Amino acid sequence: MSYRLLVMKQGVVGWVGMLLAMVVFAPESYSAQSLSNEICLSCHGAPGLEKKRDGKTIPLHVDAGRFSRSVHGPLGCLSCHSGIKEIPHGPEVKRVQCGLCHAEPYKVYAQSIHGKASSKGDKDAATCDDCHGTHDIFPINNPDSRVYPLNLPRTCGVCHGDPELAKRHRIPVVNAYQLYMDSIHGRALSKSGLLVAAHCSSCHGSHEIRPKRDPESKVNRTNVPSTCGTCHAGVLAEYFGSVHGQAVKDGSAVAPVCVDCHTTHEIRRVETPLWKLEIVKECGTCHRESLRTYRDTFHGQVTTLGFIRVARCSDCHGSHRILRASDPLSSISPKNLVSTCQKCHPKANANFAQFSPHADFTDKERNPGLYYAAIFMKTLLIGVFAFFGLHTFLWLLRSTIEIWGGRKRRQATEDSDEEENKDEPPGS
Repeated sequence: MSYRLLVMKQGVVGWVGMLLAMVVFAPESYSAQSLSNEICLSCHGAPGLEKKRDGKTIPLHVDAGRFSRSVHGPLGCLSCHSGIKEIPHGPEVKRVQCGLCHAEPYKVYAQSIHGKASSKGDKDAATCDDCHGTHDIFPINNPDSRVYPLNLPRTCGVCHGDPELAKRHRIPVVNAYQLYMDSIHGRALSKSGLLVAAHCSSCHGSHEIRPKRDPESKVNRTNVPSTCGTCHAGVLAEYFGSVHGQAVKDGSAVAPVCVDCHTTHEIRRVETPLWKLEIVKECGTCHRESLRTYRDTFHGQVTTLGFIRVARCSDCHGSHRILRASDPLSSISPKNLVSTCQKCHPKANANFAQFSPHADFTDKERNPGLYYAAIFMKTLLIGVFAFFGLHTFLWLLRSTIEIWGGRKRRQATEDSDEEENKDEPPGS
């Protein structure tokens, strides 16, 4: 019994000692109200601190220096991690609710394509910290910020440069990041460092990103001209004065907008040879008959061969300010047609301008002369080839007969000579 009592006494003394040690040596900040950043950093300031979850490594280290310089540096840890009530806390902590302070941006985000996906439990959906960071959030005009213009494409590219993620979510543009970086906008940003160059949020927005089928999306067809016009104001004014812009204003769902001609992420400089050749095809996606008749002309055939120093659609019709031929301001109106031709042909006159670049030899009503001329030329061509084809065949037949006849005559002569030699007596 005395041994048991001794053990019990030692156990009680041990527990009392541990409690006293916790009270004496533990900081006063065990309560949430008095918890200081220094207490948190005593653990989270350790480099390499991390944990595993679902096969992924989650870093738990906080760079005290970067955090102190961030926008949240003056705040205490519990300002965001309000779910922590005691130290040490459990292995799982409540997710930070950015919307408690940033109510308006969060409200907008909740209606975005990212916010709706996140609310459905999609782990791939971008959240606040994916774009802005966690303990290193800086103002947008700070070069260290993840959403600083020079850094934003890389931030968005974490997801939108991942082909596997694009396939999982059926995102039509598989590698938007690389396409953008190779574009005129991406090169202006990354190579020239031009902060005014269009980047991801310039076109898609920031918190309010919506799918392009959404009427409120900045990249919805009806909104694309205004979105691009934020930078290209002069071009926008010309476009809305054109037949295309007017059609868009009238609610046309098929009228071309900026991205139909210039594409989206892979926009090229209009001076490049590839652009100059490809734009003819782009116009032809809507104007198929005009492209077909253009290809029959000298200009069209030369561009088909890959030459660029020749008139294309925009050289005659204009680019953003395309007007009907009946409009006096149009570059192809009767009043302006000669001056339009003179851009390439300085000596062009009124007679020269009578050339029809889209004449259709299959249209008997509009081009009867050309129609019958085409029939005559086809008939002549077929007749000439038929005549010379028959002539060649008959010549070949005659030659064959002569060759075979000559062989037979030679063979007959040789046979006759042999017979004569046989009939002659030996020694004669």
